Amino acid sequence: MIKSIVRRPETGAFAAFLLTYLFFAAATSGNGFVSVNGTAGWMNLAAELGIVAIPIGLLMICGEFDLSIGSTVGAASMILALGTNHFGLPIWPMVFLALAGGALIGLCNGLAVVKTKLPSFIVTLATNFIVIGATMGFSRLIANVTSSSVIASDSAKFVFAARWGQANISIVWWVLVALAGFWVLSRSVFGNWIYATGGNLDAARGAGVPVQRVKISLFVATGTAAALVGILQAVQWNSGNSTYGMGYVFQAPIVVVIGGVLLTGGYGSVVGVVFGTALFGAISSGIFYTGWNTDWIQLFLGVLLGIAVLANNYVRRLALSSS
Repeated sequence: MIKSIVRRPETGAFAAFLLTYLFFAAATSGNGFVSVNGTAGWMNLAAELGIVAIPIGLLMICGEFDLSIGSTVGAASMILALGTNHFGLPIWPMVFLALAGGALIGLCNGLAVVKTKLPSFIVTLATNFIVIGATMGFSRLIANVTSSSVIASDSAKFVFAARWGQANISIVWWVLVALAGFWVLSRSVFGNWIYATGGNLDAARGAGVPVQRVKISLFVATGTAAALVGILQAVQWNSGNSTYGMGYVFQAPIVVVIGGVLLTGGYGSVVGVVFGTALFGAISSGIFYTGWNTDWIQLFLGVLLGIAVLANNYVRRLALSSS
């Protein structure tokens, strides 16, 4: 019974989140960390990262990486800004154009990886520089800016920037993406294909799994999710910026690994990624409530990442020895 619980990919992330939350609840006693507003604060931080991290988690279970998500977030926000502010276009066509742009970036990544067989780490890192360079270059060429305000309609503000107290609607989007990711990974044939592709590519191909289609589809999903985050940020902050989302380039893989996904692929869960992302939000917000220097966030994440890699490796050996 205990071994079966330990072998679950989300167990370590849940334990780390619970201990971290209790630590900051005690360390910030009376400062509001456990209040409704305090809870909304760390969930807001976790939500936007979580929207990107969940498809990144599925992609890493499949055995691939996507480091272009940061530039895709910024590109999507600038599509909204230039379209609504510089060209005076309605925001909804720009929303769909931004989502299509994110999907196109993902499609290009997926095709490049499966056709060239180059490591996705290198391919998407190159894409990250290409996209941010193109975004800044075209923004300068068109409007001589790399950031600009966004003109949003009331309907767009409700869908992408509504607030209930201190809670942003991005939390709702995070939950929806998590539910969709959980269903895909745990309740669909496509989820089995993801595990098979990441676990043993040759065996999956031999069993008839369309491994190329699986990988390309997941790259498209990560690009679309990154564009959605860019839209959420642009409408919420009333501005687009070419550099939005650059922190997600490494934050997303970090919380995915903390959430129990193996770097080698073939193992992990959406629930674990959700707890990993919640852990990031709790650390970021908790340190703020303690009054400590926020530079400590990097220390916490680095230590947790190291522990997660060691723990995941142990769990993998445990699972193999029991099979």
